[in-house]
Amino acid sequence: MKPKKIPLRMCVGCRESKPKRELIRVVRAPDGTVSMDPVGKKPGRGAYVCRQESCLMRAIRQKQLERQLEVHLTEEVTEALKNELASLPAPEPEAN
Repeated sequence: MKPKKIPLRMCVGCRESKPKRELIRVVRAPDGTVSMDPVGKKPGRGAYVCRQESCLMRAIRQKQLERQLEVHLTEEVTEALKNELASLPAPEPEAN
């Protein structure tokens, strides 16, 4: 049996390719709001970030998140993203 392909995505903060399940999707909804999408199913334009605050802050500081989402991030949105990332539960280990 052929091994299952693991989808990879690049973190916009550290620019490392990692398995999609290890990253968090930040999404700009069709109405223009920006939020975290831990499940990865929300509609809209998305960008992936590692689960570390340092990667999120680097992506914001270097304006990579703004470029990927094609939106200007205000200070309130930045704080909301930081708080959302801190409140997310730890990733579940994969069962093989």
